[in-house]
Amino acid sequence: MAARLSEPQPLLALVEALRRLPGVGERTASRMAYHLLQHDLQGAQHLGRALSEAVSRLRHCDQCNSFTEATLCGTCQHPERDSSLLCIVETPADQNSIEATHGYSGLYYVLMGRLAPLEGMGPAELDFDRALARATNGFVKEVILATSFTAEGETTAHYLSEALRSKGLKVTRLARGVPAGSELEYVDAGTVAWALMERKPT
Repeated sequence: MAARLSEPQPLLALVEALRRLPGVGERTASRMAYHLLQHDLQGAQHLGRALSEAVSRLRHCDQCNSFTEATLCGTCQHPERDSSLLCIVETPADQNSIEATHGYSGLYYVLMGRLAPLEGMGPAELDFDRALARATNGFVKEVILATSFTAEGETTAHYLSEALRSKGLKVTRLARGVPAGSELEYVDAGTVAWALMERKPT
């Protein structure tokens, strides 16, 4: 601990900032920090500028809630997307996984999380009312629930399914081609494509 306390404050702050990334512990954060400062100062400066730009310029799309620079993202503005299909995903990374299959032509809604009561993430924190409003805009005929097959993802899908079906919408869920307990963003595109094609009513 004394060794850590003797390090310069800017270095400690950098390590602490890197530790905020998922899956990055103190040792990994320290290695990253030392690598950038010792071997890649230009990369460190580029990383700093890119983060600053992203934070200042990106916002949530008014329609799908994903990241965009404009009021609406490119997907929501695309004239050839099928507005009768709405795929609800947990994260923009999950949306990218669906897009990588090239087998889906509808639109999206990104929850930016999933139900996790122990972490303080409930329907209000995820703004489920906005998701429901998006699905009941008069154009959507089918909602595909593409949340992960974790306990939290299944709970999220169940909650949304009940709410959406009460509004008279057709609700389907990704087929079990996606392994149970998996995060959608880490599943290969072929498996996601098959699951999307074989989706079932909830």
